[in-house]
Amino acid sequence: MKALVNDECIYCGLCAELCPEVFQLADDKAVVIVSQVPEEQEDCCREAAEECPTDAIELSD
Repeated sequence: MKALVNDECIYCGLCAELCPEVFQLADDKAVVIVSQVPEEQEDCCREAAEECPTDAIELSD
């Protein structure tokens, strides 16, 4: 699985709180810190995408 944070990000920090192994806050938005989401982090990554208030997280296989 791969994750991407698009320009809809409002820098709320929820994704970094839910899944810090995949997301971090950068200067003006969250960023993905891994090229491939580790299998053991996929559930928290999906949760972060579902909970994102602006649907800024895009997931792909």
